[in-house]
Amino acid sequence: MSKQKTKSSAKKRFKITGTGKIKRKHAFKNHILTKKSKKRKLKLTHSSLVSDNDLGSIKKQLRLK
Repeated sequence: MSKQKTKSSAKKRFKITGTGKIKRKHAFKNHILTKKSKKRKLKLTHSSLVSDNDLGSIKKQLRLK
């Protein structure tokens, strides 16, 4: 039987922290930034953790137990 492969898209988008949590970046900071406030753009810059609702599907894509 062949090995299980991780999803390439998930591999590029998520990182695992030292404590085992999954880190992600915010969306909507790519283009059309003129209409977005400075405060909003600053908040979108920082990364955050994946919510508990999405954790299972992301772990499945990354082939984590």
